[in-house]
Amino acid sequence: MTDLLDRRATYWSVLALTLVLFAITNLPWHLDDYDQAKQAFTSFEMVEQGHWIYQHTPNGWIATKPPLVGWISAGLFAVIRSWELAWRLPSFLAGLALLFLIMRAASVYGRAAALVAAAAFGLNLFSPRLASLVRTDMPLALILFVIGWLILVKIRKREGWNDLDRFWMFLLLSAAMLIKGPIIYAFLLPGIVASAWRARATGEKVTAWCGWWPWLASLAIFLLWAGAGILFVPEFLEHVVTREFAGRFSEAMHRSQPIYFYLPHLLHRFAPWSILLILLAVLGAREQRLKIRDWLRAMSPETFWLVAWSLGGLLVMSFVPSKRIDRVFPIVPPLCLLLAAQISALGKTEKSRAATVRFSAIALVIACLLTTGYAAGRIRVAYREHRDAFATFGSAVREEAAAHGWRYGVVGRDDEGVLLYLRGTEFLDADQAAEEWNSGKLDGLVLPEDQAAELLPHLPGAVPSSIGPSGPAGRYRRRYLFLVRS
Repeated sequence: MTDLLDRRATYWSVLALTLVLFAITNLPWHLDDYDQAKQAFTSFEMVEQGHWIYQHTPNGWIATKPPLVGWISAGLFAVIRSWELAWRLPSFLAGLALLFLIMRAASVYGRAAALVAAAAFGLNLFSPRLASLVRTDMPLALILFVIGWLILVKIRKREGWNDLDRFWMFLLLSAAMLIKGPIIYAFLLPGIVASAWRARATGEKVTAWCGWWPWLASLAIFLLWAGAGILFVPEFLEHVVTREFAGRFSEAMHRSQPIYFYLPHLLHRFAPWSILLILLAVLGAREQRLKIRDWLRAMSPETFWLVAWSLGGLLVMSFVPSKRIDRVFPIVPPLCLLLAAQISALGKTEKSRAATVRFSAIALVIACLLTTGYAAGRIRVAYREHRDAFATFGSAVREEAAAHGWRYGVVGRDDEGVLLYLRGTEFLDADQAAEEWNSGKLDGLVLPEDQAAELLPHLPGAVPSSIGPSGPAGRYRRRYLFLVRS
């Protein structure tokens, strides 16, 4: 067990397993949960309607996130011509980039520590699920990690920030702002403030702060986007500013969770590495036998930055009433580096080194089994419940319509993914659908099965297509029909 971490076979096996899990955990692909349809529709609307700055959701609301990830998906679609890949590649590629950057950043702590850090990022219940979801969590975590890593390098080398460094920080902060807005402050500023406070208290030359202008200039870019939206986009103020941003701090608009919500979920989702972090911290405290204040002073500035970076983000996010566990995912990469730093620090004596390696190897074996079982369970349940029923139905409708040259519309609003499966740009209401059918603008109509009885009398000549109804899927578990002219 003790030499498991030094084997090249272990290194390549961890990388291969992580790559496979990142690729397959969300199979079969669909857009019917975790707001994937909302994120996918932004890039689809960019390409189909030319709305590059402000977009909508499939049900007609204003899209609440800045457009950077949508731009990336739209650019990928221009190259690969596949929406299924273009929607998911940003998260997948960001996950792979994070994996290798974490391994490289942790390499200063030794080969075994770097392997454990990479395994901690790839083999948990967070990363494989987010790696191919159509969401912004993984790209945001990548940008925030690069920023935090740059700060870590400056702290380790005791270097100041030059103009080129500040320019790169401006670009990275601007990218983060255009992914998810000022929420990035919650993950970075607490650690920077804590590091500055400790440096002042100890007299150390620590340079976590790069200066004001990268932060202010990147914020100005976001405020320009938000301000123009308020002035020129109807309902932007209500949907984005009031409901999405201010509503996160209100218990009335979003579901509020207790302040301790993230901690148990993080311990569970990041297991067994969360347990290993605690175990190694206890082992180090017993070995040094220091009080908390003395322990903090004895901690190296770079290790203190990792602690402040990860725990500061967790603490601030815990005080936001509206909570969802994926929102704290950006603290997972610094926790992986912190784990590598612990392994390096405890490797200075023979006794602690043996225990550390043994515990790390056991955690690695458990993580391989736990994460593989989790992925296999998700895939098995998803296929058994036919969660891709709408996606399969939409593909069949597109193929049949293309073969016959049919024009079709989509009635609905609740199941947002259906519009994307059918490559539509807007839902029709019942009256509009009947009007366009009777005027000859439509040759086919997709509608929920529970609305067919009401609509059919107003659709002369309409009969169900040969592909039959869809299976039940989505939040409301309804079926869809494809009606064509007899």
